[in-house]
Amino acid sequence: MMLSVFLICAMHWTVSAADAGTNALPALVAENADFKAYLEKSGEPTPDFDAMPSEAPIPPVLHPLVDGARKNIDTPEAWRAERARLMGLLSHWIIGSVPPAPDNLKVTVLSEETEADGTRVREVELRFGPEHKAHLWAQLYIPAGPGPFPVFMTQDNHRGWAMIALRRGYLACVYAGADTRDDTDSFMEAWPDHEWSRLCRRGWAAGRCLDYLETVPEADAQKAVLTGHSRNGKSSLMGSALDERFAAVISSSSGVGGSVASRYCGEHHFAEGIENITRAFIVWFHPRWRFFAGREHKAPVDLHHLVAMSAPRPCLLSIAHNDDVEHGWAMQKTWLSVKPAYDLLGAPDNLAILWRPGNHDTSPATIERYLDWSDYHLGRGGRDVKTELPYPWDWDGWRAGAGDLPEIPKWTQDAGMDALHAAMGAMLGEAPPVAKVPNMTYGKNPDYIQLQMSRLEPGAGLERETVVFGEYVNGDIYAPKGTAESGRAVPAILWMPPQGLPEGYGASYRRGEQVFRTMARAGYAVFCFDPVGTGRRYQEVDGFYERHPKWSVMGKMLRDARAALDAMEAVPYIDQDRIWVVGYAQGALLALHLAALDGRVDGTALVAPALPFRLDTDEMETGGVKRWAQESMLLPRLGLYAGNEAAAPYDLDGLCAVLAPKPLVMVHPTFDRFAPAAPFAQFRDSVAAAYEKAGAGKQFAVAEPPTYNHFDESTQRVLLEQMAALGGAKPVRRTGGKGN
Repeated sequence: MMLSVFLICAMHWTVSAADAGTNALPALVAENADFKAYLEKSGEPTPDFDAMPSEAPIPPVLHPLVDGARKNIDTPEAWRAERARLMGLLSHWIIGSVPPAPDNLKVTVLSEETEADGTRVREVELRFGPEHKAHLWAQLYIPAGPGPFPVFMTQDNHRGWAMIALRRGYLACVYAGADTRDDTDSFMEAWPDHEWSRLCRRGWAAGRCLDYLETVPEADAQKAVLTGHSRNGKSSLMGSALDERFAAVISSSSGVGGSVASRYCGEHHFAEGIENITRAFIVWFHPRWRFFAGREHKAPVDLHHLVAMSAPRPCLLSIAHNDDVEHGWAMQKTWLSVKPAYDLLGAPDNLAILWRPGNHDTSPATIERYLDWSDYHLGRGGRDVKTELPYPWDWDGWRAGAGDLPEIPKWTQDAGMDALHAAMGAMLGEAPPVAKVPNMTYGKNPDYIQLQMSRLEPGAGLERETVVFGEYVNGDIYAPKGTAESGRAVPAILWMPPQGLPEGYGASYRRGEQVFRTMARAGYAVFCFDPVGTGRRYQEVDGFYERHPKWSVMGKMLRDARAALDAMEAVPYIDQDRIWVVGYAQGALLALHLAALDGRVDGTALVAPALPFRLDTDEMETGGVKRWAQESMLLPRLGLYAGNEAAAPYDLDGLCAVLAPKPLVMVHPTFDRFAPAAPFAQFRDSVAAAYEKAGAGKQFAVAEPPTYNHFDESTQRVLLEQMAALGGAKPVRRTGGKGN
């Protein structure tokens, strides 16, 4: 019955191509060759996005939106029903469907050898399914002794992990569910009617190994831990979700499509998003997931739900701070969202995040830590993992600690710039002391850090100068090769990136070139630095509001940006009369504030800018102003105006208005889910009217490319052409581009 109800809902959310209308897919999504082939073969219609409810904030696991109303999941029995509903949604939209577990397992022992210390190495082939068409290779490493031993199961290419587990007293099992050896295509031959993705098949394969292990006397199959890294971390979460016999699961750096919600980890964060991963690896997931690239808020289910499917069993989510396939803030949101389910089921300590230093790699020490955690949760001693939450998240705690906050007078344009700056300063919070300092050389990022951030080399045709400025911040200046020695001054850009945690001011995943290199090749000197909380500076936000309870993270970001302008004054090849600030997504919000606060900014360019506060009232559609306050703690005081946004002391179109007659460029993707067309049109028209009133109508330019919120080379070209028309450097046309 549950499945039939689900299928009716899924059919209700589809629309024919002829009736697509506002449901049309952006060309970047629709024109992928693999996706087009799937659509043509399957006849799958485009979802009726207008009929689907929006949910921009991460959907609360225990308070789902069902048929337009919130449900409260407040008993273990209610969770079982909700779990079944979520598994149906995950199967339909993301991972694909699986058949019932087969009951005709046939085992062939291919070989068995005994090592000198008594360890037995057994190689088997499992056959099952209709006519035993499905087959799966597996290898067991069985310690000497009677057992039974707890089981550590992983994929073929993690054999080294299995050796550490063997040393630690586990029966280790590796199976052909990895790129190095994958037998799961045979499952499609056995069950051709199931639409299961490759990673789903690999996860389901782990359950077939467990079928066999239940017959092995030396194996304690009730104490089986399933684990894998990266794509194998994704399939391990799927395996644990599909088979609740697994006692515990360790998902190591599974990222997008694994442990982090696509709503919170996408191209608007310079991270790997749905479009990127389904373009590069469309067979990993059900192709339907691609429909939601750029419309993540319409997805009826997300990947934090996949994590929740393991509750109440122990689940360890392992992530590296600078891992370019993940996003630490999004991971933290997963934990915060799924933890209530563990609490409800009486297992509050069974969900944990293990933070690792560095990038996507693991080491023997990492696996030892995984096994410490496994030992603890299997009752074998060991050490638990205590979850740390390094990114500010507790808005209610901040509000309680802030005490009485004086009312901020509402600014109007006739009140003047001093009044505006006072209102902005009050919103940003009480700033601690500051002083202007000259540029320094001590403390420059060493090469290994630049390599870790994927920016060891400046790029073809470019040079880079590095300075240390302000409060010990590393700044990189990119310019066309030969600029510093040319004796001439060139226009400059202060680059304000989005919330790109792993690699700071650079995109972790992208189509084509990094934006700062594209801008530099266009003739600009581009000043870049990692905003606080990103790149090498991820640790600076941990405990920020304990250190500065009356300030804000955004206030610190703007302090660094103004210090960057100070630093730019000392660079001889920067034309001090042609300094632009360019910001994307969250960076656009910062760029606009900077331009309104600091008269040294000569031109402003905003890519995918936020809506004015009074127009950003639909929290389910865009996230509303809460995404800058309660959700990210970027500007917590703004959260006081959630629900009464028009009462905010100033608004963003007002900040744009005071920039006139200086050049202002906006690039608004027409499918930007954070700025829908109608309210953006009000924003655009308000700013245009202000510029016309100031006699500077031609200094305001808006481009609206027909795409979703991202900043690849096509959008970069649109930006540079608009800037050039308003006095910036002339864009350089490129044919082709370097992919990533």
